[in-house]
Amino acid sequence: MKQDEPIVDMITRFTDIINGHNGLDRKFTNGEFVSKMLRSLSKYWNSLRMLIENTKDVNSYLLEELYETLMTYELNNAETKEKTKRSKEEMKEPPKRQIVLKSTNDEGSSNTNMSDEELDNVVLLVKK
Repeated sequence: MKQDEPIVDMITRFTDIINGHNGLDRKFTNGEFVSKMLRSLSKYWNSLRMLIENTKDVNSYLLEELYETLMTYELNNAETKEKTKRSKEEMKEPPKRQIVLKSTNDEGSSNTNMSDEELDNVVLLVKK
């Protein structure tokens, strides 16, 4: 299995291989296919692989049931994987800077004391 490959793509490739073997009159049992499929899973699938190998009889476990289990596992863990990825990206981002302007409230003063250039700079700061 390729890294970050969707399980559906792997199942498609595996099915093509099975069909090729059947075309060559090479017969494997369902248990052999299940064992080969489990062995070809990447490290991401280790926990599920161990669970299946320890709780199911691999020789009587149907290949279709394995496909369903793998697809369900991937769907359930896709959201968790995405959340983890987003949190890692957020940790890499530098904190955003905030600009604080000191405000004074003098009734007698007005913006006419500022030059046009200073007023433009203040406007730019406020817009940012």
